[in-house]
Amino acid sequence: MKLEARQDSKRKVEVFSAGCALCEEVIDVVRREAGSSSEVIVHNMKDARALARAEELGIRSVPAVVVDGRLASRAGGGVDIQALKRELGKTPKGLILSI
Repeated sequence: MKLEARQDSKRKVEVFSAGCALCEEVIDVVRREAGSSSEVIVHNMKDARALARAEELGIRSVPAVVVDGRLASRAGGGVDIQALKRELGKTPKGLILSI
């Protein structure tokens, strides 16, 4: 089986962080699990642009992770690291599997 990725198939993963220990743990998991098939962007919630983007997405607590514009995980008693790993482990859109 051959795995080919198109240039435009890169998944966009956004992490919204306040710099706390939990946020740093989530950033580490995202970077490790997302792999090279994803563009990982970390938003510092102290930045006005990050706050505006979080508002667009309806994010009210951090850490929060958005995959391709869809909220995948957020704090609320804690981030479910296993669920986040499963979400990031899915085949990115546009990835072509061929035999």
